[in-house]
Amino acid sequence: MKSMKAFLQHGLMTAMVIGITSCNDTREEIAMPSLDLSEEHLIPKPTKMVTSNGSFRLDQFTRIVTQGEDERLAEVASFLAGKIDQKAGIRPGVNTQTEDEYDPIILLRQLKDASWANQEAYRLTISRDSLILEVPTAEAAFRGVQTIRQLIPDVSNDTLASHPIWPVAAGTIEDYPNFGFRGSMLDVARHFFSVEDVKKYIDLLAYYKINVLHLHLTDDQGWRIEIKSWPKLTEVGGSTEVGGESGGFFTQDDYKDIVAYATSHFMTIIPEVDMPGHTNAASVSYPFLDGTGKPLKLYEGTRVGFSTFDTRKDTVYAFIDDVVREISALTPGPYFHIGGDESHSTKKDDYIYFVNRVEKIVRKHGKTMVGWDEIAEADVESSSIAQFWADAENATKAVNKGMKVILSPAKKAYLDMQYDTLSKHGLHWAAYIPVDTAYIWNPETYVPNIPKDRILGVEAPLWSETISNIQELEYLAFPRAIGYAELSWSQEENRDWEDFRVRLAHQTPYLDMMDVSYYPSPRIDWVKPPEKSRQILKD
Repeated sequence: MKSMKAFLQHGLMTAMVIGITSCNDTREEIAMPSLDLSEEHLIPKPTKMVTSNGSFRLDQFTRIVTQGEDERLAEVASFLAGKIDQKAGIRPGVNTQTEDEYDPIILLRQLKDASWANQEAYRLTISRDSLILEVPTAEAAFRGVQTIRQLIPDVSNDTLASHPIWPVAAGTIEDYPNFGFRGSMLDVARHFFSVEDVKKYIDLLAYYKINVLHLHLTDDQGWRIEIKSWPKLTEVGGSTEVGGESGGFFTQDDYKDIVAYATSHFMTIIPEVDMPGHTNAASVSYPFLDGTGKPLKLYEGTRVGFSTFDTRKDTVYAFIDDVVREISALTPGPYFHIGGDESHSTKKDDYIYFVNRVEKIVRKHGKTMVGWDEIAEADVESSSIAQFWADAENATKAVNKGMKVILSPAKKAYLDMQYDTLSKHGLHWAAYIPVDTAYIWNPETYVPNIPKDRILGVEAPLWSETISNIQELEYLAFPRAIGYAELSWSQEENRDWEDFRVRLAHQTPYLDMMDVSYYPSPRIDWVKPPEKSRQILKD
């Protein structure tokens, strides 16, 4: 392969590439194996893959170079270098200079033209001498990097040269997402999860190209985010959780740390303040908010529907304005989730009045309102978004009002549902959801009369009534969250359960490396890596 200087002389300065070449002047003497790209166990399944002969080799001489206008390319390159180090124990330099024309090179190439399917599309071309990732944006590069991570073997092939080499199957991949919104929700209100727990969840979701994390920040059992203008929300409302433990909350600096970490993984955070129901923790903190007229006390159970704000009191909306203002200022994403579900103690007219008024507050602070499907009963704007979880009629009503919907049907997509009768954690009020049931449904056709262009995307919620630590969280989320990632990203014609279950079975090296306490479903023939491989991955 030509030197880096030669590449620049041939006009690559106008583009952005991740390409890897083979290593030194003895490369012709090293026979690389011929690997079949179509047999790689990629999740989500790419849109199109074509296999070619041979393989590309990754080794200690590899370096990464970025080209393009987007300043975040260098961040993506550094991210990839770190992940290669984590997996292979070699850390490529990023934008380092060398006079050796045979140094392996990773180039991130930005092609800013109109031919891309969308801004997350990428094209990956792998040959004996190069691995080239062409993208329109740094975000697309980040998605493509996840594919590269999955293509790198778990262990090196030590027989090819005097130093370890990780051969990567040759071929081309053209890929883009089925839906632009691919999410999961984490309930930190029923049980509180730390900043580090949330960051680990972000790591795991991002590996499978999920790009939205919805945080359920408030409920009857706890208020989990600091509001400086209303300090008792966390002092009082954040002091407990289901089961009577001490609870906890995110300071605004904690929340900003989570948002920044998500941003570095090209993931949008959606904050949710659930109202006018699910509001006991707020009302105990500030009793004037209460609309039930009943005695107030901190709640540690799991019952729903007993709380409500006073929807006809102006001071309630002054409070909500402050909360939305402070959280919105900390959240760069476009959405603010107002909850709106299970408001059984709120009269219907009061509920409609409340949602209409809160929508205006959310818009005032520059955000798009999202709410559970019940909000479709109100006179909401077409720009607001309904999240279908229970009532298909509400979802259809939302679409008829010109709204888009997020699909989170409890019978298919709720991560807190038990896998089966033997599950250690979870509930089953909606259904038992084994791994195959979670995967075998079509978001595009699940709700009749909702066309695909009105579906924003898919989100898998994880409610935390029955889990209190990261291991229990992982047990419920994985491996089902991996299937939801494919349902969100891969095209319908590329989704097949029998094919997916084989690819899922080969995710164990990554899950083990990340110390994920996943549920080893008996419906999957899990492939365990050799002990030597597992030790290398953990070191």
